[in-house]
Amino acid sequence: MRRSFSYILFTLLLAAIACACSDDIDIQQGYEFKVTHLPVPKKIRKGETVEIRCQLERSGYYENTTYKFRYFQPDGAGILRIEDSEPFLHNDYYDLTKESFRFFYTSQSEDQQVIDIYFFDSEGNSFTLRFEFNNENVEEEEE
Repeated sequence: MRRSFSYILFTLLLAAIACACSDDIDIQQGYEFKVTHLPVPKKIRKGETVEIRCQLERSGYYENTTYKFRYFQPDGAGILRIEDSEPFLHNDYYDLTKESFRFFYTSQSEDQQVIDIYFFDSEGNSFTLRFEFNNENVEEEEE
């Protein structure tokens, strides 16, 4: 009886060691994410700047994940920057170093304006924000 118990205990110990040494351990590194923002005005005048307050929200956390963004403006003309940075160039990649951040968009057009901001992480996930602004014409308001 004692030998049977020792044999069972030895077998369980070997099984535990085999499981611990397995190459099949999967550590998740890529988590979905999204970027939320506070409401922004729908109308903007040429030369006016709109603040876009954003928050990076992750579904999980992996310390080594990095985030980047780029933007494109399919309609209108304007300048996008983050906090005190220089204006961004269309389609260039920029590092996102904070989870809470502010974009500032300055209109340079009297037409409708659309900006798309694409966010990417180092694990292959992405998220897109789209902002549409209509021209707020002062002359129309006075009539």
